[in-house]
Formats: sequence, structure tokens, C-alpha cells
Amino acid sequence: MASEVAMAANAEVAAVTVAAEEETVTTKVPHKLERKWTFWFDNQSKPKQGAAWGTSLRKLYTFETVEEFWCLYDQIFKPSKFPPNADFHLFKAGIEPKWEDPECANGGKWSVVSTRKANLDTMWLETLMALIGEQFDEVDEICGVVASVRQRQDKLALWTKTAANEAAQMGIGRKWKEIIDFTDKMTYNAHDDARRERSAKARYSV
Repeated sequence: MASEVAMAANAEVAAVTVAAEEETVTTKVPHKLERKWTFWFDNQSKPKQGAAWGTSLRKLYTFETVEEFWCLYDQIFKPSKFPPNADFHLFKAGIEPKWEDPECANGGKWSVVSTRKANLDTMWLETLMALIGEQFDEVDEICGVVASVRQRQDKLALWTKTAANEAAQMGIGRKWKEIIDFTDKMTYNAHDDARRERSAKARYSV
């Protein structure tokens, strides 16, 4: 199932990419971003027995212009269009959305939950635009964001690089909370803490 969804997503990405390239040729010069970003897909519904975490993770597309981003987002990457138990990721190119990645290994994540798909769509888009638009002061600390679609409640998680850097993480948390207009408490968990204990206490909160 995961591979079928990933193949379908890849086919849609290919079609959208062609459309974006054709549009670029016939219109203005594309607006280049500060860095490249990559969309990833993972399906958490039925992992194969004995399979390591992340084996169903698929890289979908790396983009570097505003035009590419909007084509991809409008056609594919809205959480309300995602299948149940899907995880979609947007990470800086060259960083894999895994704890084991060197850029993520000593980091952690800010997390928020949503019980309404419309809210998730809004928060997801605001976060994506903030990331590719370099709106965070601690831009070097950002790894990427994950949208996890579930039956009862969805989750967004903003991954960062250095969990021990409290000042940077608090700055990112406050800024993200403002960007997505989130009024409830937001918590930060370090990947190391989660490795040792599944119900580990949050390190920071805003």
C-alpha cells in the first residue's frame, strides 16, 4: 500500500514538474529560493514485520524556485488530500527526515496537534512558506517539518538541529507559534530523550 501511494505521488509530481517547467519557459524567469528543499513521503499504516523504521520513506521531489513550490503544493501537498496514516515531510535538501541523519541526530522537534483538517492545511502552508521564505532568525537550526495525518488527530512537528541550544529552540518555538497562530501550549522534545523513553518529558515549552 505504501509503495502504491508513493508511486502515485511520484507520478503526480512528475506531471506537475513538467507543467511547471513548461510554464517557466513561456513566462518570466523563476524566483529562486535561498536553498533547495525536498518533499518526502512515508506511510505508517502497515509496516512490514521486522522492517526497520524509515524503510517506507520515499524522496519525492527537490525544488528550488517559488514557482515549483506552488505547483507542487496546489496539486499534491495539502494535508486534506493525504491518505490516512501518511507522513509528509519538507526538509532542507541533503537532510533525511530521520533521527539518524547527522543534521538531526542531536536535535529535537516542536509539536502541535490538530483535530480539524482545515486547521492542519492552514498551519502546514504557513509553516512551509515560513521555511522556504527564511522567516526564522535561527535558520541554520531548522531541519524541516513533518505533517502526520491520522484518523483522530493530526500533528505537525518542526525538526531542529541542536536540542541543547535552549535559546535557539525557544526563539524558534515562539516564532513558529506566532506564524501558525497557535494559542495552546507547544512543547519541544529532544530525539535523544525519545530514544531512551517513549513518554519522555518535554524539554521546553512556549
